[in-house]
Amino acid sequence: MLVSAKDMLNKARDGKYAVGQFNINNLEWTKAILLTAEEMKSPVILGVSEGAGKYMCGYKTIVGMVNGMLDCLNITVPVALHLDHGSFEGAKACINAGFSSVMFDGSHYAIEENIAKTTALVNTCDVLGLSLEAEVGSIGGEEDGVVGMGECADPDECKMIADLGVTMLAAGIGNIHGKYPENWPGLRFDVLEAIKAKTGDMPLVLHGGTGIPDDMIKKAISLGVAKINVNTECQLVFQEATRAYIEAGKDLQGKGFDPRKLLAPGFEAIKLKVKEKMEIFGSVGKA
Repeated sequence: MLVSAKDMLNKARDGKYAVGQFNINNLEWTKAILLTAEEMKSPVILGVSEGAGKYMCGYKTIVGMVNGMLDCLNITVPVALHLDHGSFEGAKACINAGFSSVMFDGSHYAIEENIAKTTALVNTCDVLGLSLEAEVGSIGGEEDGVVGMGECADPDECKMIADLGVTMLAAGIGNIHGKYPENWPGLRFDVLEAIKAKTGDMPLVLHGGTGIPDDMIKKAISLGVAKINVNTECQLVFQEATRAYIEAGKDLQGKGFDPRKLLAPGFEAIKLKVKEKMEIFGSVGKA
């Protein structure tokens, strides 16, 4: 069954590793991530953007698909189903649909409104036993229509949000969504250290996990990051594997492509990428 991300992130924080959030976009991605998590004995968070939710026929459809896979694939590791960069209304919709975790991204609001909306969701999630992620300081780049300029979070504002009782906090520290440009200066560890000093034991979240050097990932984990989001790397390997299969023309025999065969290389590529990231994050064997 689906679980809150609270326990897995508290264990990750204490054990100095991070749980991977891997965004899902279809059945193949979901199955690949779950099978790899089971193989690696790693807890895992399945991320769903609002755009992906619409594409996959709504949040109730996603909950049904994931619960069905947990049962039929005999998944025993902890799995949280999490709304990624959700609006206030989107978070409420996912709660009603049966998600076990939600993110409310109020970083584009003034801090007073971010606090007010986050507070309302804290109360709901506490009653239902769900985990809640909040954000301070927008993440740079664009992901599924969500655009941020890459602001570094104000540590004092981070404390204000953390003190509301959220489960985890995403704070901008120079990270961006998508591929990092060649002139990217790197993560602002001075800001991360200041945020950690203000928020104490709050598990911190690093968005934009694609392309961050391994040594930076490990340093971020040592400074309190317990959850790392990965999406673009999975998109890239899925795209490349699928393109290679099509260009090889293996299935063109007057009948067109069998979708099960067409998506199989991408499915395997996702498995390998998730395994690689779990090893870097140190979550292998932590279920």
